[in-house]
Amino acid sequence: MTSIWSYVLFGVVLTWALARHIKHTRQKEARALAAAKKGKLFSGGPRAQHPHIDVLKCIGCGACATVCPEGDVLAVIAGKAAIINGHKCIGHGLCAEACPVGAIEIVMASPGMAGDLPRLTPEYETNVKNMFIIGELGGLALIKNAVNQGRDCIDIISRRLAAAGHRRGIPGIYDVCVVGAGPGGLSASLRAIEKKLTCLTLEQDELGGTVAKYPRQKLVMTSPVEFPLYGKFKKLELPKEDLLQFWKKVAQRADLKVNTCERVDNIARGEDGVFTVETTKDKYRSRHVILALGRRGTPRKLGVKGEELPKVMYSLIETDAYTNTNILVVGGGDSAIEAAMGLAHQKGNKVTLSYRREAFSRIKERNAQRIEECIRKMTISVVFDSNPVEIRPASVLLDVKGAVREVPNNYVWVFAGGIPPNDFLKKVGIVVGQRDLTQEARAEAQLAGLVV
Repeated sequence: MTSIWSYVLFGVVLTWALARHIKHTRQKEARALAAAKKGKLFSGGPRAQHPHIDVLKCIGCGACATVCPEGDVLAVIAGKAAIINGHKCIGHGLCAEACPVGAIEIVMASPGMAGDLPRLTPEYETNVKNMFIIGELGGLALIKNAVNQGRDCIDIISRRLAAAGHRRGIPGIYDVCVVGAGPGGLSASLRAIEKKLTCLTLEQDELGGTVAKYPRQKLVMTSPVEFPLYGKFKKLELPKEDLLQFWKKVAQRADLKVNTCERVDNIARGEDGVFTVETTKDKYRSRHVILALGRRGTPRKLGVKGEELPKVMYSLIETDAYTNTNILVVGGGDSAIEAAMGLAHQKGNKVTLSYRREAFSRIKERNAQRIEECIRKMTISVVFDSNPVEIRPASVLLDVKGAVREVPNNYVWVFAGGIPPNDFLKKVGIVVGQRDLTQEARAEAQLAGLVV
């Protein structure tokens, strides 16, 4: 009898545990679906790179959602992994690595969502033959991705030259011209040396591109990456100083030709297939061109009265130069939040962050946690639903839900994004707009519910 009651009790406990697990799972799914329906997570859908999930392979283990450093990009819904915050994906690829059944790969956005990006083939080639785009300008974020693309792009060019039987190193004509000396551009340049291609790299600013302008100690890499000729950086977290120090070492190579402070104004492909690259200083000829420009372009301005005052800036390099002062940071992205937190850390600063929306929605998970802590500790005053309407020498006027508030102020930093170099791309003949889909790709997109 005792044995029978033991079995009954075990069955009751097991049934209760299963029922509780099912209820908990359904509650999680309901929360994820509710968030998606609100538009918080599917707002606009993935803008560039994002995970593609093969639902036939997915076993719903949730490893992808757990490992993602950006937080809630993925969730398990109805027993399958699903994208619920695609716009937050920046292409770490850790979800694909963590999937035990290989059900995830990192792909580009659907055609409708990539309408402001240049059309590229799987080999990074634009509609202009032998002109390539790598890195952020092509829609794929992260230094790791830019480095990998720079290396792969040179491999493609090397194979093409070999297949066509072109003689390399023709006097007056480079095998490849790389525009941009950031992570992708330098990776391509080093790979060109490795492949014994003649290469010229042009950079309108300084070596390092946009990374050189990041705030001090900003983490620029969060996963290992391998540079041609130099091997792998094995640190899981790498601040900008370490990367710039490496680049300075690379710049000392006698076989690396990088012209800094030389902006490219135009690129034209001749009838012989050779490009003429016109810069602010000279003209160069090259068989291939790789654009590694980034997407920030020219900083976007607010267009308000007083924005021309010298106290208004659009990038922040060193925070410790500013102490005991009133500061306004405008924006709600990662750059704005990181700048605000860095400035708030300095002695005596009173930092106000103005954001036009009611809440932060497209920031890294670690930044979301840190800014919440700053708000709780009152080290930063965040004013949501606000817009600067006038900048004065000693203050700023904010429109807060229709009411004007005057904030004492000595410096203003504006992080409203950048105007992509689309005009330049169109000038050199590159088509910017929706990508063409093969029938197979369109069918796949329809199955995923991305296009109709």
